[in-house]
Amino acid sequence: MGKAQEAGWVAGLVLGASACYCVYRLTWGKEMSRKTAAAGESRGCPAGPGRTLPQRGSGLRVTSSPSPPAENDCTKSSSILDAQHLKKLICLLESTEDPLIRERALITLGNSAAFSVSQDIIRNLDGLLVIGNILKDPNPKIKEKALNALNNLSMNIQNQKEIKVFLSQVCEETFSSPLNSDLQLAGLRLLTNMTVTNDYQHLIANSISGLFDLLSVGNENTKIQTLKVLLNLSANPAMTKELLNVQVPSSLIFLLDGNMEKEILLRVLTLFANLKDSIKQKDNAFAQHQFNNTSLFFLLYGESTECTEKLLSLSCHHDVDVKEKVAKILTIL
Repeated sequence: MGKAQEAGWVAGLVLGASACYCVYRLTWGKEMSRKTAAAGESRGCPAGPGRTLPQRGSGLRVTSSPSPPAENDCTKSSSILDAQHLKKLICLLESTEDPLIRERALITLGNSAAFSVSQDIIRNLDGLLVIGNILKDPNPKIKEKALNALNNLSMNIQNQKEIKVFLSQVCEETFSSPLNSDLQLAGLRLLTNMTVTNDYQHLIANSISGLFDLLSVGNENTKIQTLKVLLNLSANPAMTKELLNVQVPSSLIFLLDGNMEKEILLRVLTLFANLKDSIKQKDNAFAQHQFNNTSLFFLLYGESTECTEKLLSLSCHHDVDVKEKVAKILTIL
């Protein structure tokens, strides 16, 4: 098959898969919006109407979005890609280094992975390994599309067992990519999905400091997506010591300013509430551990009263949700 034929064949699949994904987003998205409004946020990042990750956690639970469809063609279609077409796409990814073809194939696989039935098929065709290996591609756009595909595929618990081997590389790409870039956000979305359960959180323990760096310097979107990962970690008592021991910039305290965006402020307060709750439950264990004076522990519990002062100031915040969250933290103190 020549390059022109390959490109045309892939383009046809992209149009079909994108149309299916648009139909899915219009129908399932409306249903999820209704449920979210009625029951509050969930910790999972659903990429399809079938199998989803279990929900758990305390306080403001984490939610993320499925990787957005990269194609906006919403022409009508009544079927999704079958196993034969998915196999051809996976084989094509392995056999070509053409960046355009790779990008289009990844877009199609990522959109198809919004459907739970495709998640299983792609795994059984060794597609997870193929897509994961493409993270080595030097092209940032191709890396982003690979992360988007893995993000949707990670909504399947069986798929997570295979995706976990790429977590170290996902962290590396996330922290080394340009600040606030689409590539960085794609990596953070995948890390959010992979930390919804406690199973693989320990695999990113060495990257926690990088998350706090992004929380300090990132824009609003980056801060929110980073907080989703940190909230997942903070809900697991086994990760409390790693979080408290991380070295954090002193500027982190400014996230507790009263003029901070509500979506960020509530998540920061929930992060601190989760940690303070764990500290209270494990007081004796943490008393034996020495924390550095630039650690998150000292930011919360050190000699400086700045954190407590900011919390007391927020107790008079105009937003009732913020005041309730602050009251919970002050009760734990």
